[in-house]
Amino acid sequence: MAGKKEEEDLLRTAEVSVLPIDDSEHPTVPIDVGGDTNRPPKITVKRLSSEPPPATVRVPPGTAIEEGWLGEDTSLTRATEKTIAVPTHVSPDRATLTVLSGLNAGQVFGLENLDHVIGRGTEADLWLEDPAISRNHTKVTRKPDGRFFLEDLSSTNGTFVAGRRVEGRVELQNGDRVQIGPALILRFSMTDDAEEALQRRLYESSTRDALTRAFNRKYLNERLLAEIAHARRHKTQLALLMLDLDRFKAINDQHGHLAGDMVLRVVAAHLQRLIRLEDVLARYGGEEFVVLVRSTVLSDAGKLAERVRTTVERLQVTTTGGAVLTVTTSIGVASLSELPPEAGATELIATADARLYRAKVDGRNRICSAD
Repeated sequence: MAGKKEEEDLLRTAEVSVLPIDDSEHPTVPIDVGGDTNRPPKITVKRLSSEPPPATVRVPPGTAIEEGWLGEDTSLTRATEKTIAVPTHVSPDRATLTVLSGLNAGQVFGLENLDHVIGRGTEADLWLEDPAISRNHTKVTRKPDGRFFLEDLSSTNGTFVAGRRVEGRVELQNGDRVQIGPALILRFSMTDDAEEALQRRLYESSTRDALTRAFNRKYLNERLLAEIAHARRHKTQLALLMLDLDRFKAINDQHGHLAGDMVLRVVAAHLQRLIRLEDVLARYGGEEFVVLVRSTVLSDAGKLAERVRTTVERLQVTTTGGAVLTVTTSIGVASLSELPPEAGATELIATADARLYRAKVDGRNRICSAD
């Protein structure tokens, strides 16, 4: 038994390189690598004159060791690639406005035209979602010499630059903060193509679903709270469509997840064409989407849902393998006006979700807008 025990203690070994030392006063050094604490493993260090030989570490039973992770060509041994480094001269020649507050914080607008009207109206050149700003709130004008000027368009709540209310027209300087209304803040800056592209990617990645380019669930939740508050305060209508692609799992199982991803992208692109600029399309999760429809009564939201259903039903998606796929959708529709005054986002989504389930039970490829 004793011999077998000793054989079991002759464990796997790992070889490491040891730097030369000047003395061997402490030839044995305990190290903690787990295992039996009553018999700690030890590493033996010897005086080295030139190249250090491998040192052997004994590892207690039951200790997991990553094997083969350190190859001959790793970042520890790979030589730096030699090339000619040429300094790049960057000229900040692009004017941008970056949103610093509100739902669209992080969004970047390039000022490429001569005139840019900013407001919450869909006809504005730079459309911003904030109920406290005017439909046509302020305007930025670029002069032939490259200077930019801002003027207030008789807005209700005013425009401010560097803390001062704009009366007439003021010239914008690099880094100026522009306040539109009581809370919306923008930053004017001169930048270059690379920096502007990076800012746009950062904003997109924080608000958009990477696969479908619809808004993500986080953005939907924030936007839904703001829209409900606005609808309650101004006594306007708000409707919500929750839709689910029927038997989507069968597409993934029969044709693969790449085909399923293609179907999701195509459906999302067509949904985006069916809704207005002020409406919100978001991917809720998996094959579920939500459309938030402002200033729309329940009956009109039902008509939009039917358009969505028939559009999806007619789609034909050709996969890379040549297969032609079709898909249908079931939709639940709910309106804020149906709910009690104290109801909020949770109740609105729950109502639409319950009706979506009812549409599924009733046979799929249909809409349900009533309990």
